[in-house]
Amino acid sequence: MEFIYLAFILVLAAFLGFELINKVPATLHTPLMSGANAISGVTLIGALVSAGSDNTELTTWLGFAAVVFASINVVGGYLVTDRMLSMFKSKQNSSDTK
Repeated sequence: MEFIYLAFILVLAAFLGFELINKVPATLHTPLMSGANAISGVTLIGALVSAGSDNTELTTWLGFAAVVFASINVVGGYLVTDRMLSMFKSKQNSSDTK
């Protein structure tokens, strides 16, 4: 029965997340990405704690997978944020760095 509740929460969260992201205007994507990176950083810390716990081998492997996926999310988020912010830089500043 607990699995049904967890599956329901997962489906509800996915639907809600999809609906919220579709309603966000393009001008707010960069600040939201920065906030999402901060949340992913917290997730990464929790994943490290889970991977380092000495409970069961399954917990360690799931924690390791969580560390990998959270790291990909954080790095990808910062790359996307940097790329979006570079779009707002003036052309004169970008030619000075070459």
